[in-house]
Amino acid sequence: MLDPGHLSVPAHRIWAKSNQDPARSADEWLPLWRHMADSGAVAGLLWDHWLPEAVRWRIEDALPAGEGDGRLLAVWLAGVHDLGKATPAFACQSEALAERMREAGLEMKSRKAMPDRAKAPHGLAGQVLLRDWLVECHGWKRPMTGQLTVIIGGHHGVPPESVQATDLDAHPELLRTPGPSEALWAQVQRELIEACADHFGVRDRLEEWGTVKLPQTVQVLLSAIVIVSDWIASNRDLFPYFPEDRPSRDEERIAAAWRGLDLPGPWRPALPVQDAEELFAARFELPTGARPRPVQEAAMRVAHRMSVPGLIVVEAPMGEGKTEAALAAAEILAARSGAGGCFFALPTMATSNAMFPRVVKWLDRLPVAEGGERWSVRLAHSKASLNKGYAELLKGSAQDISAVDLDGDDGDFRPAEDSVAARAELVAHQWLRGRKRHLLSSFVVGTIDQLLMAGLRTRHLALRHLAVAGKVVVIDEAHAYDAYMNTYLERVLGWLGAYGVPVVVLSATLPADRRRWLVEAYAGAERDDERFVALREAEGYPLITSVAPGGVPEVVEPGRSSRTAEVLVERLDDGLDVLARRLRSELANGGCALVVRNTVKRVHATAKHLREELKRDGIEVSVAHARFLDLDRAAKDAELLRLFGPPMRLGDGETDARPVRHVVVASQVAEQSLDVDFDLLVTDLAPVDLVLQRMGRLHRHLRPRPGKLGTARCLITGVADWTAQVPEPVRGSATVYGRHVLLTSAAALWPFLEKGDPVRLPDEISPLVQCAYGDGVIGPAAWQEAMDAARLQHETVQREKERKADTFRVAGVGKDGRSLAGWLRHDVQDAEDTRSGRAQVRDSGESLEVLVVQRHPDGSLTTVEWLPDGEGGLPLPSDAVPTARAARAAAASGLRLPVELSGAWIVDQVIAELEQFGVREWQHKDAHWLDGQLFLQVSADCHTSMPASVQRAQARLAGFRLDYSSTDGLEVTREG
Repeated sequence: MLDPGHLSVPAHRIWAKSNQDPARSADEWLPLWRHMADSGAVAGLLWDHWLPEAVRWRIEDALPAGEGDGRLLAVWLAGVHDLGKATPAFACQSEALAERMREAGLEMKSRKAMPDRAKAPHGLAGQVLLRDWLVECHGWKRPMTGQLTVIIGGHHGVPPESVQATDLDAHPELLRTPGPSEALWAQVQRELIEACADHFGVRDRLEEWGTVKLPQTVQVLLSAIVIVSDWIASNRDLFPYFPEDRPSRDEERIAAAWRGLDLPGPWRPALPVQDAEELFAARFELPTGARPRPVQEAAMRVAHRMSVPGLIVVEAPMGEGKTEAALAAAEILAARSGAGGCFFALPTMATSNAMFPRVVKWLDRLPVAEGGERWSVRLAHSKASLNKGYAELLKGSAQDISAVDLDGDDGDFRPAEDSVAARAELVAHQWLRGRKRHLLSSFVVGTIDQLLMAGLRTRHLALRHLAVAGKVVVIDEAHAYDAYMNTYLERVLGWLGAYGVPVVVLSATLPADRRRWLVEAYAGAERDDERFVALREAEGYPLITSVAPGGVPEVVEPGRSSRTAEVLVERLDDGLDVLARRLRSELANGGCALVVRNTVKRVHATAKHLREELKRDGIEVSVAHARFLDLDRAAKDAELLRLFGPPMRLGDGETDARPVRHVVVASQVAEQSLDVDFDLLVTDLAPVDLVLQRMGRLHRHLRPRPGKLGTARCLITGVADWTAQVPEPVRGSATVYGRHVLLTSAAALWPFLEKGDPVRLPDEISPLVQCAYGDGVIGPAAWQEAMDAARLQHETVQREKERKADTFRVAGVGKDGRSLAGWLRHDVQDAEDTRSGRAQVRDSGESLEVLVVQRHPDGSLTTVEWLPDGEGGLPLPSDAVPTARAARAAAASGLRLPVELSGAWIVDQVIAELEQFGVREWQHKDAHWLDGQLFLQVSADCHTSMPASVQRAQARLAGFRLDYSSTDGLEVTREG
């Protein structure tokens, strides 16, 4: 450790941390030399025991001496990062500690007497001091210093811009007090820098490092390591403050802190066998006699044979096992690249929740080193802590580390008796649950927002980059992302390629241009690079495309799956009476139909009409959409799986739960995540890839079909009159998807609609998508004028979306040696996983969410009455913090408001009214489930003809009536 005995008295008196807690002794403070030593020691432990090999290798490859240089540089930068605290601009903040420094000769003005001190934040001050030392004492050229010193300047989350350093140079009095003590300030600053150089062993390396052009990726990784080291070393429970004269045994101090933190190490997989059948049997629960499908075998081969682990794009039909293919490939790519974990990104919270247990089962089957291993695991979205499966799976492995402070959620996890996995202990580590740290867990399942925010200019972005740089990244349902999101995705892929992060992209199919752009972005190629043109002409299906960072793509056609189907498509004019008559006819002999609408308003209108028209035929009607309370949505999904999921294995006396006659009217939630199977599909006209995705819910499993439903059929509606000169989509669909995309979808499907030929799956999937999204002329001649006008409008909107996204995007990877100064320029936010952060990477506006609570006639508040597991009707006192159980139940009653109540034209009024419902006593750190939330108070609807089993509630907000039922969700109607 740094030896205080070799430091002068003035250097010894400089402080880094002071006690602001009145419950603690006023004499407790931490000298700067001690914090420097602690931070450097932590960085060394992180390097040795926590960082994935991929991160260490990336840093080492950029330095002359490789492995030795990487660790030295990281430790030294962490040790010297708070150098800027040895300045009067910082030291004056504690008058008592500043006076001790004055007694040692370090004069400084009071805090009030230094109005310009904001120009010298200690990170920037340390950057300038280190720059001058490297130039004056080690002969560095000043422009070369920035690539290292900016890491010091940005250790609080934002690398300073060059003009800030220039501005500070014009105020030297903030770094050293003019007058008799100026020389002493300079002497002490140099003394501390020299002590760090000697202690951390870098003095002999500085001359050679001065000629290195450090890649920006390495600058980001080193910045993140310094930030993490500083956060750990700043935790006063791990690294206690102490009076200046209290002795401390340095090695014991560090060892005790590291034991208390107890961070799980990274995943270190060995290269698995190349035999697909053997690997799949070991990792996944396959049906008896089943073997891997061609696309799964091909994905494994590509992962093994790539010259350098890189990007793999897997395009294959629904139900073809792409998830298992991705996980098998991830294990291979991790072993080859040194990745220490996996990040699985999905479109929504619902798909993330559904994927999490599948990933945990895979983890449970992974081999571990002798003696066992501990891996950190995280479900990463804003409501992860309310996911009961996540909490149940991981509560047994999260040890109680009371010495570690949290900056985020999930504070209710407690130790349990048994670990989750027999082979590896899966740990929901407390320190890694912080809002800015959760992606640093080794295995993460989360929404695509979490990945896209790696391309968003936000404070502490370096931590998000460190999180992905050491993993294999899997991006599922890539076809589900719009132009705005893809603008971020392309930028993120550019950074991932520069880091050498292996990436697996999964999609039912991609438009050829989209496939090429993603591959070009990852490879670091210019748009429309001639070497990538062949990707536009690849028409095979299934299809696997691969490319190494900086490489040239290769395309593999795995061969057809044995799973084929034919679907007859038919036009159905839009009209509720038309739909009711058709369903009555189709389900006359029984059967289950799925009706997919593109808006929730159409879901509600359709369900209401069908219930009235079909009830005398004994046909039940239910709904599914996203506008339910969280707990009701989970129950709805579970009910859909129970009734319409895979065939049940029945024992004696058991009967299948599948209804005899039933219609489910659903929004887009039916497109993904749910393994449901219907006899007949009716769908609004939608983008052709989504229509095909919806077809994946048709005859999905082997089971007997009633009557004429033995043939798979898809009825396409959402067009008022298919015989019109141009079939116009209904207004709601055009608002959601755009007229151009819907017309091209109709044009691509037109030959099948006209001739009555079946759509052959999977053979027709790629041709249909390429037809709809390609440049060729499609559709009847009478449509062309309308389609041209729609296309021009679409292109204008797309350009505006890309421009809007670029406003917030982080810059692409710069040239080696270029400093990160200004990397997060302009309007940097602390968004992270917040509503505003998610809104910036999705072009859906700022979704407004409320927690629904129930107000009773006597004015008391409770959780809503119909919640399961005894959590309904729990008291929510307005004069105290609710119990943890009641608060959690209220937090699980979240509801997203529709655009009528969250659009820019009304959202301020809505928030103002909702804030009137707030309870001051709930805005408290002890009520972390409720603190900062908006509440919607509803009252029970006693005037209804619905069955007693159906719970209803209502409220009024901003001139709208809100009706909610446990069966139909939220309906919004303008009053008057």
